[in-house]
Amino acid sequence: MLPGIGHNGGPPLEEAPGATARLLLWRQAHRKAWKTPPREIALRRLARAEALGMTYREYALEIMERGRHL
Repeated sequence: MLPGIGHNGGPPLEEAPGATARLLLWRQAHRKAWKTPPREIALRRLARAEALGMTYREYALEIMERGRHL
């Protein structure tokens, strides 16, 4: 069954075979994606985000989703 509108792509909340492993893998991927970058990169992203009128988090999400900088 496909997730509905507004689903964040996270693991299912109900217990299913392999749900624990999926939850563990999802948490590891989330932690890796939001790992703090080096200071210089974080400051550069913050400056670009402010210039575009975005928050750092919004800008970082755009980079992760598109795989390129705005």
